[in-house]
Amino acid sequence: MTEGPSTTARAGEPAYGAALRWEPDFPRLTPVAVVVSWVTAAASLLVAAYLVPGVRIPSAVGALVTAALVAVLNAVLPPVVAALRLPFTLALDFILILFLDAFMIKAAAAIDDRAIQLSSYGQAFAVALLASAAGVVIGVLTGTNDDVHLLRTIRRVSRRQGHVEETDVPGIVYLEIDGLAYPVLKRAMRDGHAPHLARWLGDGTHTLLEWETDFSSQTGASQAGILLGSNDDIPAFRWVEKETGKVMTCSAPADCAEIERRRATGRGLLVDGGGSRGNLLSGEADEVILTVSRMDAEKQANPGYRAFFANGSNVTRVLVLFFWEIFLEVSASLRAIRRDVRPRGHRGGKYPFLRAGICVVVRDLIVFGVLSDMMRGRPAIYATFSSYDEVAHHSGLERADTLEALRKLDQEFGRIDRARRYAPRPYEIVVLSDHGQTQGATFLQRNGYSLADLVDRTLERSAVAPLDAGDEHDTAMSQAVREATGRPAPAGDEEAGADIGEPGVVVLGSGNLGLIYLMAEQRRLTLEEIDERYPRLVETLRAHPHIGFVLARSDQRGPVALGADGAHYVADGTVEGEDPLAPFPPNAALHLKRTDGFAHVADLMVNSFYDGQLEQGCAFEELISFHGGMGGPQTRAFLFAPAGLPLPEGEIVGAEHVHEILAGWRRTLQGNGGPASRAAGTDAVPAAGPA
Repeated sequence: MTEGPSTTARAGEPAYGAALRWEPDFPRLTPVAVVVSWVTAAASLLVAAYLVPGVRIPSAVGALVTAALVAVLNAVLPPVVAALRLPFTLALDFILILFLDAFMIKAAAAIDDRAIQLSSYGQAFAVALLASAAGVVIGVLTGTNDDVHLLRTIRRVSRRQGHVEETDVPGIVYLEIDGLAYPVLKRAMRDGHAPHLARWLGDGTHTLLEWETDFSSQTGASQAGILLGSNDDIPAFRWVEKETGKVMTCSAPADCAEIERRRATGRGLLVDGGGSRGNLLSGEADEVILTVSRMDAEKQANPGYRAFFANGSNVTRVLVLFFWEIFLEVSASLRAIRRDVRPRGHRGGKYPFLRAGICVVVRDLIVFGVLSDMMRGRPAIYATFSSYDEVAHHSGLERADTLEALRKLDQEFGRIDRARRYAPRPYEIVVLSDHGQTQGATFLQRNGYSLADLVDRTLERSAVAPLDAGDEHDTAMSQAVREATGRPAPAGDEEAGADIGEPGVVVLGSGNLGLIYLMAEQRRLTLEEIDERYPRLVETLRAHPHIGFVLARSDQRGPVALGADGAHYVADGTVEGEDPLAPFPPNAALHLKRTDGFAHVADLMVNSFYDGQLEQGCAFEELISFHGGMGGPQTRAFLFAPAGLPLPEGEIVGAEHVHEILAGWRRTLQGNGGPASRAAGTDAVPAAGPA
């Protein structure tokens, strides 16, 4: 950055005001950079022409001519398509630009006899893809990048879109790494898997803090707390609302919209001009892309994708990297099988395509969205990157391909950091996670039966309806594709707010947190009622070696955590026998007490065991690295705080507390802009500890 905001305030400015006038640089292409880019493009075309049958480039001069013609066409045609206000922007523009890339190669062949020689659009399409692949390889081998050209394009598109806010008042960018635990990040920085974050810490520009998640350590609950300031009554990734017989899911667009509607109070983290990129909830942002709660925006003409499609090479590059990521996943899966790596999850079917979509397509679209927001001077931006979380679920917490996904995210954060100097306002960058993950073989792998099977064999009078919680990114991605393309859901797919029918018992899994709903009553049954109606159920659950505790509500003594050899009455802290909460965080009882007060908490909340020696637990769904309940690093999230901003006193406990910190930083930077704090005495958040 050429100049940065000072921590010294002047009269009439925010406490963290800009004492120096902000003068952004302009991304300039040097003659050397132009020549290098030109030669690289020509070399990539030569490689592609050699590989595609029936295609040839007469000479090196012909390759340079072709590269120059394609560059000129690329500067003119894709921006025209990107400027069109088309519905289903993501799907239609992607297809149009893909065909346009082939057209530009074919047009170059027709314009100059010295250029590439081919006869069909199929050949042109193959050349475009292979040239892009060759360009990626050459860039890796030579260490070159096109950041300057990228930022020039984004800045030009941003100016054309208008509403560029040029100001000395700092903006703030929140970058969330989904599922990355505090101790995992520390080891990754030590071992070179997150060099940019390690440099920030080493240079003293940021401070690393730890925060503890709520009992429901999953993205829906965490983002509701962080972005909206409230995650009340979100007991898990998926839960039953017994009075209506509906299932709410934290990744279904209609349910996310309802979750946000219930909690939007005008103090969302992104109010007053913010941008939401890749989140489950919008934080009351003005503009969104790939935000599940506002998925209707994907049906309309969405200008948030314009910068990405303004350069035609982005589409072919993403397509090449998409298939490369599939190859990496398949090879890693086969290697794990050959080496008999354990625990090992299922990695076949559609998962390789899901991983490639999350790790390449979604990641790049979000990065372009953030850069575009910065070039427009948006005051606050929150972006979620889910690639680490998705790979860890299936590969493991710190396996090689999981850490590679983290390294690639760190690389993109470096790109966002370098872009700050060209933005029309100064920016601070906050990096955080919404939760961590814990590893271990699944409940089914350990026992040969699921939690639903265990409940079913224990009951004598009720049918059990297991509802698969699914992969949170799979559900969100599938819904996003359907919303973006207008396609209806396939027959048999469970929709948002689905009616569960009339089973006697519903069993849900949310990582290592199981929820058991006894549907005989619309209200929550007490422990005494459960023991009377289902006399073997609670005893069977609490005695199981892979269950750590069962949360129930006693009519006589309130909420109680029941373990194999003891009970912890969380209302007054009384422990009888061995404390079942001993292996879990010190604030476990407070978390359970809060969750027990939710309107839609399950009749029985089942948390898996946690072995501190082996650092293992088990999920009630088929994920070998998981989150959702308590035990291990899944509850140990992190916060990368910019130097100069006020740090919280004491421990940070709960996503709502994180919201107050992040919103406070925005207010510090921007004065009266951004979200208002909670009114004292009405709905106050404690300085530490769960509400």
